[in-house]
Amino acid sequence: MKDFLAILCVAGIVASGCSSSQKSNSSSSPSLKDAYKNDFLIGTALNNSHILERDSVANNLIKQQFNAATPENIMKAEVIHPGWDTYNFDMADKLVEYGKKNNIKINAHTLIWHSQLPSFIRGIKSADSIKTYFENHITTVASRYDGKVYSWDVVNEALNEDGTMRNSVFLQKLGPDYIVEAFRLAQKAAPNTLLYYNDYNIESPKKRAGALDIVKKIQAAGVRIDGVGIQGHWHLGTVPYQHIEESIEAFGKLGVKVMFTELDISVLPNPLRGNVADVGSRADNNGANRGNPYVSGVPDSVQNALAADYAKLFQLFLKHKDKVSRVTFWGVEDGGSWLNDFPVRGRTNYPLLFDRKFNRKPAFYSVYNLKK
Repeated sequence: MKDFLAILCVAGIVASGCSSSQKSNSSSSPSLKDAYKNDFLIGTALNNSHILERDSVANNLIKQQFNAATPENIMKAEVIHPGWDTYNFDMADKLVEYGKKNNIKINAHTLIWHSQLPSFIRGIKSADSIKTYFENHITTVASRYDGKVYSWDVVNEALNEDGTMRNSVFLQKLGPDYIVEAFRLAQKAAPNTLLYYNDYNIESPKKRAGALDIVKKIQAAGVRIDGVGIQGHWHLGTVPYQHIEESIEAFGKLGVKVMFTELDISVLPNPLRGNVADVGSRADNNGANRGNPYVSGVPDSVQNALAADYAKLFQLFLKHKDKVSRVTFWGVEDGGSWLNDFPVRGRTNYPLLFDRKFNRKPAFYSVYNLKK
């Protein structure tokens, strides 16, 4: 690997100790997807405005920088299957066309998740009715987009932090084999689509063990699983590099690819206990901007620390590029990040590679220049 100081010099992050040959000589339009084209896909999360191309600046940036995309919400069950016999494919169809037009591979997200379910699910009491919903939803949605999307997050966030199974409506009504059955149904409905399990914190040892058990159980049943998505919602200065590497190696040994599917690095204080990314978790600001220190802008010291964390992460991804097939950032630019409202609403976060004006940050160059 390149000397780390040299990487930061080339990125323009530090000045002292840098020779003239180490200063950035990047072109006016450096592109991540081009820089990493021989390594892995570079993705982003898309909202409706992106898909409809309402903002020309955002649209141009997406097409320039990314060759993979995941929809934020439009393929989640509450949107795409709002009534028992009612499906709403409008925006999902537009997403597929957007990907085709712009040569962007679409990772469909997600078939089975305990959150953002349609409201009618709350009124279902019988296991047979849940089973019917489960089968109809997977078969109808996955088959519609087979060969049109690159991959599916078949099951999302099925584990507790200790690696046991989350007590979701699917576990309660269908039992612990529901994950295997979800992949079996998806395999049948979408034979030309890659099938993934996706979760947060599965780089941590206990939760990783649970995810490894899921993969093994699916494989033992003779059902196809192509990869595992590690979401990658981390915090500045505490990115668990060793656990990440151990996880890439452990999943790789099972013959599945590894994706980093929702990558961002929060620069704000974490008011929750642990690295929680459950959308149902919330915290209070507690006043005086104690949890929101950078309302007017982020200091250079924080920009530099973020760039260093991202550089070290991508060095690790490159080291294991034979196992890593995609890295997707959860958002295009800082202003659109979910972390402005999670776990505290209304904060000002700076977790991505592009700022609120769509400018490249030092973190962008720390990643891009690894490939110079």
